[in-house]
Amino acid sequence: MIENKAKTTEPFATTLLRWFAVNGRELPWRATHDPYPIWLSEIILQQTRIDQGRDYWQRFIERWPTVGDLAAASEEQVLRQWQGLGYYSRARNLHHAARQVVAMGGFPQTVEGLRKLKGVGDYTAAAIASFAFGARAAVVDGNVYRVLSRYFGIDTPINTTEGKHLFAELATELLPHDHCDDYNQAIMDFGATLCTPVAPQCLQCPLHDSCEALASGRVTTLPVKQRTLVVKTRHLAYVYVRCQGQTAIHQRQPGDIWQGLWEPVNVSDDEALALRLGGRLLRQGVKHVLTHRILMADFYLLETDERPTLPDDYIWIDEDRLDDYAIPRLIERLLEWRDEH
Repeated sequence: MIENKAKTTEPFATTLLRWFAVNGRELPWRATHDPYPIWLSEIILQQTRIDQGRDYWQRFIERWPTVGDLAAASEEQVLRQWQGLGYYSRARNLHHAARQVVAMGGFPQTVEGLRKLKGVGDYTAAAIASFAFGARAAVVDGNVYRVLSRYFGIDTPINTTEGKHLFAELATELLPHDHCDDYNQAIMDFGATLCTPVAPQCLQCPLHDSCEALASGRVTTLPVKQRTLVVKTRHLAYVYVRCQGQTAIHQRQPGDIWQGLWEPVNVSDDEALALRLGGRLLRQGVKHVLTHRILMADFYLLETDERPTLPDDYIWIDEDRLDDYAIPRLIERLLEWRDEH
């Protein structure tokens, strides 16, 4: 399946390094070997585009310049700073890991040690070890899977145990003897900007003469990913209660989406409460897509001079203090429509 690996190993790495020297992206966390900003960038960029993640990274660095500063923050502050990025478990893991690092006296310098940090898996551990400490560790992210799968013509599904082992082994074998950190950056940039998921620039690719996928007409079909995810639809209903300049919110509990975030009165599973509150419909059937499910939400606005009776976990706050609380993106949209009325 990858018979040409031996004869292309050295030219492959050399070509990528040469390409990277001219075309590599200039990113602020690449200007340092300090593990804190590097780790922060890797966590933020999980499931996040660089254009969006760069601004969040900058705000985190400005507010908490060191890992100790971040560790000293409250979870609520971190979640609020994270708001809009989604996948909030990343923010909670980030905060937990910062406290782990402080307790350890600093960042571990090996892949094995870094894996012990909350929210740090194989890829992130290899990236931090390589970029911060110069370790000879291969990074394997979505870009790397795509480049290697296409170049070597590998059709083993990348999300299977066999595929993960195969690509990890190949990525390690392809590491050059020197400049492993630059090579890791190079192959990721190459996948992100040239060997892209859609409309790859094959004619401008310095590897096009030896690319198996291009030669066999399989560029659009590689890499292969086995479909295993079952997406479910969930219906939600919210009532934004406005009472003499205040509103009621509560914090979502563990064991469900948006753990630790705040939301208006949730009547999704409480028909009696929904009927008692009523309210004017602002939006119906608003679609919001998460990784494992599709949310369909209805939004209502209730304006009243008397506080309605709500479950004990709700608190009343001044409306102008809502910005002090971390809320899901779906609720941000509700607030945008609320402000139209």
